[in-house]
Amino acid sequence: MWKIFAFSVLIVFSSLVNGELKVPCYFIFGDSLSDVGNNNGFRTMAKANYPPYGVDFPGGKATGRFCNGRTIEDFISQFLGFEKFIQPYRTQMDKKISRGVNFASGAAGILTQTGSNLGDRVWMDRQLLDFRATILKLQFMVQRPVSNYLNKCLFTVNIGSNDYINNYFMPQYYPTKKLFTPEQYADLLITQYGAQLQTLYNFGARKVAIFGLGLIGCAPAVIAMNNATQCVDEINQAAKLFNTKLVSLVDDFNAKLRGANYTVINISALQAASPPPPGSITNSTCCKLRSDYQCEPFTPPCPDRNMYFSMDGFHPTEVVNELVATISFKTPFPSIVHPVDIQQLIGS
Repeated sequence: MWKIFAFSVLIVFSSLVNGELKVPCYFIFGDSLSDVGNNNGFRTMAKANYPPYGVDFPGGKATGRFCNGRTIEDFISQFLGFEKFIQPYRTQMDKKISRGVNFASGAAGILTQTGSNLGDRVWMDRQLLDFRATILKLQFMVQRPVSNYLNKCLFTVNIGSNDYINNYFMPQYYPTKKLFTPEQYADLLITQYGAQLQTLYNFGARKVAIFGLGLIGCAPAVIAMNNATQCVDEINQAAKLFNTKLVSLVDDFNAKLRGANYTVINISALQAASPPPPGSITNSTCCKLRSDYQCEPFTPPCPDRNMYFSMDGFHPTEVVNELVATISFKTPFPSIVHPVDIQQLIGS
């Protein structure tokens, strides 16, 4: 099972959670893989504020996390020494914003129109506007220039999957596949993403970890939607194009922007380096699915969540998030990070 497989890695890094605060604040941008409740009040299908989501989260409460427990960023916040998880922007506008804010939103994409088929969401440009509003409040809270404060904080960005799953490979709603080849579409995304990451830099971000796309063609929902029996190679190859261009973008940022320390976490390479061991369940989900491949509300989850790779049709279980976060923070696999892992990033 995943828990047993991950044990040899996690035991080495058990010292990461030691209560020592490693950065003054942590800001999170992304989609449903990182959302902790920003979508709860929206008119959208992309929200997870009901059981069985949250069954393994502290207190057993569904908070809006698309998982049975903690997200990747929840684990990272613990490794950083924060006593409490970074809260969603929609509920986090008091003095606690000085420790960080989570702006991530389910169904969000790099492109504005991505995810509109599911309802409202906070796409990346809107998340940046929310961050700008946060900065204006921070100026009255920190005892130094706010840019000097933000320079020392960690930023993570995990977005782009929906630009393929809920845009390019959904021709019944979007024209993008007819308008762009996979190469052209990856260029379009990277151009827009580059402008967004530049804005983040202009706002004061210097230590930025960017998660590349995983093997999204292997998600149970994607396999089902394509009437396939195994991973959809066309979708994985498109994501690979994006990931390759993302690495080049980060290299360019680090070379040209003064003080920039950007790194890429290669999720696809991580999946290849740590495949599920025999006995793990990868071809089924931990919850009963409704028609959009999210969990059917108030249905019982699988009894042993540690055996499952997927919570629902799109999102991993907590044990997978724990493994991803741990290896991203301090990796034994150099091919997974470019150029450094998160621990090295915050130490630079």
